Amino acid sequence: MKPSVHVFDVNETLSDMSTMGQRFVEVGAPEHLAKLWFATLLRDGFALAAAGDNVPFAAIGAEALPGLFTGTELNRDLEAAVEHIMKGFSALELHPDVVDGVKALHAAGYRLATLTNGSTEVAEKLFDDAGIRDSFELLLSVEDARAWKPGKASYEYAAAALGTSPEQMLLAAVHPWDIHGASRAGLATAWINRRGAPYPNYFQAPDHIVSVLPELVSALDGRT
Repeated sequence: MKPSVHVFDVNETLSDMSTMGQRFVEVGAPEHLAKLWFATLLRDGFALAAAGDNVPFAAIGAEALPGLFTGTELNRDLEAAVEHIMKGFSALELHPDVVDGVKALHAAGYRLATLTNGSTEVAEKLFDDAGIRDSFELLLSVEDARAWKPGKASYEYAAAALGTSPEQMLLAAVHPWDIHGASRAGLATAWINRRGAPYPNYFQAPDHIVSVLPELVSALDGRT
């Protein structure tokens, strides 16, 4: 039976975060620091979740920046630099394949929602700007759950909020760690592999692999 409810990760899965590197350049920091910062943010969020805590995504992201800026000559004071980086989330755009993919899934009759480790405001703006907000039933954040993804409680929270069971849900994400967590929680999974990267063998394999989101409808119908 095909899952009737599709839940999407937001950061990097739907939003194109490649522009965050330019934010670092604009404050006088090297562009490559953006990837290290995001990896640090996730690492510390996961560590807190493993210890039983749930700290907001933005709070961790802002506090991680001063340490990463150590030894870097910024072109503005530290507080202003942190603010500039964090405001980058509100300026993100969707990946080019997202609008067509969302419209195709919605037209196929699937219920759509998001589940992000960040704030729902980011998804709200992305979808409003792209004209697809009405395709989504709920925009969910782990800030209202007991744990960050990939903790089981985050996916259970989404199931409860949507009035369904994990077995009726599919998580679509670009992050193998998210795919693994959702699979362990009983969800079907779809890995969006836009870069053609190999999937790590130490994670639970996804049920579907697509290179762009519009391919998911065909994959679910068994046509790919």
